[in-house]
Amino acid sequence: MSVSMTGSGEIATPVESSKSAMTWGPIFGGAAAAIGVTLILLLLGSGLGLTMVSPWSGQSSSLGTLGVAAAIWLVLVQWLSSALGGYITGRLRTKWAAVHTDEVFFRDTAHGFLSWALATVFVAGFLASSLTSLAGAGAQAVGSAATAAGTAAASSATSPVDLSTSYFTDALLRPDQARAAATSNDAAATSEVSRILLNGAAQGQIPDDDKAYLATIVSARTGLSEADARTRVDTVLKRIDDAKVATQKAADEARKAASTTALLGSLSLLIGAFIASAAAAFGGSQRDEEEDLLVTRRP
Repeated sequence: MSVSMTGSGEIATPVESSKSAMTWGPIFGGAAAAIGVTLILLLLGSGLGLTMVSPWSGQSSSLGTLGVAAAIWLVLVQWLSSALGGYITGRLRTKWAAVHTDEVFFRDTAHGFLSWALATVFVAGFLASSLTSLAGAGAQAVGSAATAAGTAAASSATSPVDLSTSYFTDALLRPDQARAAATSNDAAATSEVSRILLNGAAQGQIPDDDKAYLATIVSARTGLSEADARTRVDTVLKRIDDAKVATQKAADEARKAASTTALLGSLSLLIGAFIASAAAAFGGSQRDEEEDLLVTRRP
C-alpha cells in the first residue's frame, strides 16, 4: 500500500476493497445454464441425426454428409451454450461500486471465461465417461467373439503349429505331385491355400512359385486347364489387392476426418470461450446501465 502526502500536509491513503473480485455464485449459475443447454441440444442433435440414418439402402445420408452435419451441430451447440452461460454470468453478478469501468469490463469477461471453462470441463468429462462405457462394452463383445473364435480354431486344428511357421512347413513338405495331393485331401489343400494367402497378405506379395502352386491346386479342384487356373488365381489376387487398397484408403480418410474434427473442435472451443467472455461483458453492461441512487435528507 502506497501513502502520499498532499500539498496541505494531509495524508492520502488509497482505498482498497476487502471483497474478492471473483464471485463464484454467478460463475456456477452460468456454467449450470450452459451445461443444461448443451445436453438438451446434444439430445436434439442425436434425434435429428437418427432421422438421417436408415437401414434401407438408398434412404440414408452418406457418411460424409453425416460427419459434416454433426460437426456443424457441435459448433452451434458450443456457441449457443457459451453465449447463454456467459450472459447469465454477467447479469447475475452484483454490481461493483467505486470500480473503474475498464476494471468492471475485465472482471465481467473473466467471469464469463471461468463459467465457460467450468461448463466445458463438465461436459467433456460427461462425454468421455459415456464414450468409455461404450468402448468398454464394445471391447467386451469383441473379446467374447475372439475367445469363441480361438476356441473354435483350437478345436478344429489338426496340429498346434503356429501360423507363422505353418507356411514355411508347407513349403518344405510341399509334394512334387501337387495335383494328386490336392485331389486326395481337400481339407489339407484348403488349409494350405489359406496359409499361402495369409502369408502373402502379411508380406505384401505372393511369390511366383506360390502362385504356380495355387494354380496347380485350383486346376486339380476345378478341372480347369493350367492357364485358366493361373488366370483365376491372378484375378483373385488382384481382388485381394484392391480390397487392401480400399481398406487403406478408408483408414486414410478416417485419419483425415479425425484430424479435421480435432482442429475444428479446438477452433470451436476458442471461439466459444470468446463468445462466453463477450456475452458476460454484454450482460454486465446491461446490468450497469441503470444506477440506483439513495437520497437522504440533510440533518
